[in-house]
Amino acid sequence: MKPCLQWTTLFPESSYFLQTECGWTRPESRRTLVQSDTLHSSKDMNRLAIRGPIFHTTENPADNTSAWDYLPDGVMLIANGLVERVVPAEQFTDDMAATALVHEIRDGLICPGFVDAHVHYAQMRIIASPATGLLEWLEIHTFPEESRFSDPVYASRIAIEFFDEVVRNGTTSALVYPTVHAVSVNSFFEESYRRGMRMVAGKVLMDQNAPQELCDGNDAGYKSSQELINKWHEHGRQTFAVTPRFAGTSSRKQLKACKQLLEENDSVLLHTHLSETLDEIDWTLGLYPEFDDYLGVYDGFGLVSDRSLFAHCIHLKQNECERIADAGATAVLCPTSNLFLGSGLVRPKQLAKHGINTALGTDVGGGTSLSMLQTMQELYKVSCLSQETLTSFEMFYLATLGGARALKIDQYVGSFEPGKEADFIVLDSGNSKFMKQRLERTENIKDKLFVFAIMGTAANIRETWSMGQRVYARDEQNP
Repeated sequence: MKPCLQWTTLFPESSYFLQTECGWTRPESRRTLVQSDTLHSSKDMNRLAIRGPIFHTTENPADNTSAWDYLPDGVMLIANGLVERVVPAEQFTDDMAATALVHEIRDGLICPGFVDAHVHYAQMRIIASPATGLLEWLEIHTFPEESRFSDPVYASRIAIEFFDEVVRNGTTSALVYPTVHAVSVNSFFEESYRRGMRMVAGKVLMDQNAPQELCDGNDAGYKSSQELINKWHEHGRQTFAVTPRFAGTSSRKQLKACKQLLEENDSVLLHTHLSETLDEIDWTLGLYPEFDDYLGVYDGFGLVSDRSLFAHCIHLKQNECERIADAGATAVLCPTSNLFLGSGLVRPKQLAKHGINTALGTDVGGGTSLSMLQTMQELYKVSCLSQETLTSFEMFYLATLGGARALKIDQYVGSFEPGKEADFIVLDSGNSKFMKQRLERTENIKDKLFVFAIMGTAANIRETWSMGQRVYARDEQNP
């Protein structure tokens, strides 16, 4: 007999429920709910107690070897979607249990939801499209697909597909590229808001060196971006990012408009690409010969600050590294994309030595998976090729708290300090006997995390939770 499901919503204004034989549920939200057979009776339907092994990082493990917490048997108390506290199970009293729904995690690991710091939702359907390099890939695959996002029906459909996939992969927050079309941004944020997720995105700005239907003049791009900021920035859990695709597709006038948007809206981010391929660098400097290096183009227009996130950063000169570090900007590492397009090998520890903040991104559709676990795996391999091996703590930091810090949302998510939003996932061995046997041989949490990072896929995400609501459950039929 299929177990009944129980539901508590934090977003009553968007509730839409259907009656079932077990009660009522909200299928359009794609949220799956806590099974009643794992729950004890409750006096407060807005309080949860999640019990099981709990891990999170509290600082950057590259700088602090004790920058993580692990409870083999812990309880995370959640009230109204926020973490109240995390305690060892022996401190979980009968009084606490009497006022909370208790959800027990057996044979799994609870950790913060993943933060994907660079991904293109508009490229979902061109993943695994071949080309000889980045610029050709953009021309023959990306631009034709992004042209379709002028259609609001299509944009909405892909937004739904994107969110279904990211929660299946354990991602609860992301920094996202839509397209130049305002409707693509609206469709993305509407779906994110409906699901109650914390996301960052912005309208792509291009006004040169792209198909005409994907170009907007400076005035149109600025005006549309400001309207979207007014509508979506800090609305619910949404944040806006000023998003020039890269320097080569924006004129000087448009880059000045990007600076103006940042000055007029002091809490929005800047999201773009930097030094992904050698051909891209040469092309950009040909367009902007007055600058000595690629970063100099952005710097010359006032776009390098602690609010700036630059995807890739593979082929940086030492001086560029120093200037990024001095500004407090972030380099987002995208290893699966870099390998697929043959762009080069990023060196995470070399960037860190310069003091550059780093985060991790899937970069779909140049990237080959929306799984942050698979992205960790490729980052580890790439780092090994540069004699820069990463620990499992460092990789999970980049995919959780490090990403949250880069997106300026670490006051809300990325770890389990009291008061933060309860965005978390449950990892397990999936249906793999091989992985289960390997996990059984691990001696500590560091080794267990390493197995997940190197062998993990979406199949290892048992549950995904957002603001204390379960939005994905692998082993149940999702409504």
